[in-house]
Amino acid sequence: MVDVFDEVEEQLRAERYKSLAVRSLPWIVAAVAAAVIGVGGYWGWKSYQTSQADRASEAYQAALETAQTAGPAKAFGQFKAVADGGARGYKALALLQMGDIRIEENKTKEAVAYFDEAAKAAPDAILGDLARLKSAFALMDTASYKDIESRLTPLAGEKSPYRVYAKEALAFAKLQAGDVAGARGDFVVLANSLDNTSEEVRQRAQAAMQLIDSGTAKDLAAAVKAAASLPAMPPLGQLTPNAAPNAAQ
Repeated sequence: MVDVFDEVEEQLRAERYKSLAVRSLPWIVAAVAAAVIGVGGYWGWKSYQTSQADRASEAYQAALETAQTAGPAKAFGQFKAVADGGARGYKALALLQMGDIRIEENKTKEAVAYFDEAAKAAPDAILGDLARLKSAFALMDTASYKDIESRLTPLAGEKSPYRVYAKEALAFAKLQAGDVAGARGDFVVLANSLDNTSEEVRQRAQAAMQLIDSGTAKDLAAAVKAAASLPAMPPLGQLTPNAAPNAAQ
């Protein structure tokens, strides 16, 4: 009798498991389907981003070639098309190029707007701070010292990739604002600094000190304009998508 009861109990247990499995099957199927859809959606989105970046890369390179062969102004529309796309890195690069073109055309207000937009679109500090620095340089001979200082001070921090150029620009801004002693002190630091200061920056600092010491620092507008036009940064044409971190983002 015990064997019979055990057999019946085993059958009942099997029936309960079967019933539980039947009731759980729809949920299991739904969970598996959700996982498959989630994985597929993720890879689909990654594929879309890669496709967008590839198209932006090709368009940006084509715009660079147009700028080199036909002139930057002819490439403005192509850069704008890249900027209107979805790849953040290439958008920032294109906006920087557009700002440079407007600088060449003496359209400072438009240039600053493009630089500021590039700073917001940039996926990292390399591009973002470059855009902010170029914006400040563009405003050097028109904006107040307070405005220039507010733009440059965050870029002069120890972790900023362009801190040396920001410090140099601040020194010229002080010179333009009439703070000759403060500017000279900054130039002394730049002329003797080993903090990734390039030879060009040291030479400009020494030249500015000579200008101040000779008493010919009255022509401030010309001095600042000359400083702003010097190659304080690598030319944008050399900052290709491959050299720009996270350009595909």
